[in-house]
Amino acid sequence: MNRIKNLIFTLIAVIAITTSGAFAASPVKNDTPQLSNIEKKVRKELISASWDGVFDNLAFEVNGSTVTLYGQVYRPITRSRAEKFVKGVNGIEQVINKIEVLPLSGFDDRIRSQAVRSVNDTAGLYRYLLGTNPSLRIIVRNGHVTLEGMVSNETDKRLAFFAVNGIPGVFSVTNNLRTERSRR
Repeated sequence: MNRIKNLIFTLIAVIAITTSGAFAASPVKNDTPQLSNIEKKVRKELISASWDGVFDNLAFEVNGSTVTLYGQVYRPITRSRAEKFVKGVNGIEQVINKIEVLPLSGFDDRIRSQAVRSVNDTAGLYRYLLGTNPSLRIIVRNGHVTLEGMVSNETDKRLAFFAVNGIPGVFSVTNNLRTERSRR
């Protein structure tokens, strides 16, 4: 029962922190409201396209009416869905798809499942894996792990690295996690 209470409290805290950051953001300049609107729509579509969440790392760049998609995905269908969904956004004329599909590998699948378990069991890091758009991403390619996304502080960034680095069969870990402080 205490675990459920702690989970609910953590979710409320994450929502409160997330929404307070949205209100503290600087206002959008009047000369580029359409570009900002397109970026919001593309971001929403990419979140919808991602099925595996924690194993996908999708990014994009908007240049006028052209969107370039980047990142790595676990399943080929996610790559094609991302392109299809973004093409449907009003104002987009061209989509350049540079999303890499990670190789199929039972070895990598074992590392993925152990990495999620290890991060989930490490000192409150489970909160970064919650929801349809988790803030921590675990990308595994041929035994090499890359951590992507956003965490609250340097301690959580280091803890995530240590949680994954100790998994048998992991050849290397690249920690690209950003912290809330580095975003400012």
